[in-house]
Amino acid sequence: DIREQLAAYSHDAAWSGWMQYMFSKGTFNADGSWTMPAWAVDRWTRQMNTHYADLPDTEKNSDREEADKMLQIIGVLDGD
Repeated sequence: DIREQLAAYSHDAAWSGWMQYMFSKGTFNADGSWTMPAWAVDRWTRQMNTHYADLPDTEKNSDREEADKMLQIIGVLDGD
Protein backbone atom coordinates (compact mmCIF):
# COMPACT_ATOMS: atom_id res chain seq x y z
CA ASP A 1 0.00 0.00 0.00
CA ILE A 2 1.01 3.64 -0.28
CA ARG A 3 1.98 3.93 3.39
CA GLU A 4 4.46 1.05 3.06
CA GLN A 5 5.82 2.43 -0.21
CA LEU A 6 6.41 5.82 1.42
CA ALA A 7 7.96 4.17 4.48
CA ALA A 8 10.27 2.11 2.27
CA TYR A 9 11.24 5.24 0.34
CA SER A 10 11.85 7.12 3.58
CA HIS A 11 14.20 4.42 4.79
CA ASP A 12 15.86 3.10 1.64
CA ALA A 13 16.26 6.24 -0.42
CA ALA A 14 15.96 9.24 1.86
CA TRP A 15 17.55 8.12 5.13
CA SER A 16 19.84 5.27 4.07
CA GLY A 17 20.85 7.09 0.90
CA TRP A 18 21.71 10.23 2.87
CA MET A 19 23.74 8.26 5.41
CA GLN A 20 25.72 6.56 2.64
CA TYR A 21 26.39 9.93 1.02
CA MET A 22 27.34 11.57 4.30
CA PHE A 23 29.68 8.75 5.36
CA SER A 24 31.36 8.87 1.93
CA LYS A 25 32.36 12.49 2.61
CA GLY A 26 34.12 11.86 5.92
CA THR A 27 36.82 9.65 7.32
CA PHE A 28 36.44 6.45 9.30
CA ASN A 29 38.95 6.29 12.12
CA ALA A 30 40.82 3.26 13.46
CA ASP A 31 38.66 3.22 16.61
CA GLY A 32 35.44 2.94 14.57
CA SER A 33 34.44 6.57 14.95
CA TRP A 34 33.88 8.83 11.98
CA THR A 35 35.10 12.37 11.37
CA MET A 36 33.07 14.89 9.42
CA PRO A 37 35.13 17.41 7.44
CA ALA A 38 34.83 21.08 8.37
CA TRP A 39 33.33 22.03 4.99
CA ALA A 40 30.49 19.55 5.60
CA VAL A 41 29.86 20.82 9.12
CA ASP A 42 29.68 24.38 7.81
CA ARG A 43 27.44 23.57 4.84
CA TRP A 44 25.06 21.16 6.55
CA THR A 45 24.77 23.35 9.66
CA ARG A 46 23.86 26.32 7.48
CA GLN A 47 21.34 24.25 5.52
CA MET A 48 19.67 22.73 8.58
CA ASN A 49 19.29 26.21 10.10
CA THR A 50 17.82 27.71 6.93
CA HIS A 51 14.14 27.49 6.12
CA TYR A 52 13.41 25.89 2.76
CA ALA A 53 12.00 29.16 1.38
CA ASP A 54 15.32 30.88 2.11
CA LEU A 55 17.55 28.32 0.37
CA PRO A 56 19.00 29.17 -3.03
CA ASP A 57 17.32 27.41 -5.96
CA THR A 58 20.39 25.24 -6.49
CA GLU A 59 19.87 23.75 -3.01
CA LYS A 60 16.09 23.62 -3.29
CA ASN A 61 16.44 21.39 -6.35
CA SER A 62 17.51 18.34 -4.34
CA ASP A 63 14.49 18.79 -2.06
CA ARG A 64 12.25 19.15 -5.11
CA GLU A 65 13.64 15.90 -6.51
CA GLU A 66 12.80 14.17 -3.22
CA ALA A 67 9.28 15.62 -3.32
CA ASP A 68 8.88 14.39 -6.90
CA LYS A 69 9.79 10.85 -5.83
CA MET A 70 7.11 10.95 -3.12
CA LEU A 71 4.55 12.37 -5.57
CA GLN A 72 5.32 9.49 -7.93
CA ILE A 73 4.66 6.97 -5.15
CA ILE A 74 1.25 8.48 -4.38
CA GLY A 75 0.43 8.72 -8.08
CA VAL A 76 0.28 12.48 -8.44
CA LEU A 77 3.30 12.72 -10.74
CA ASP A 78 4.21 10.42 -13.60
CA GLY A 79 7.67 8.89 -13.44
CA ASP A 80 10.10 9.44 -16.29
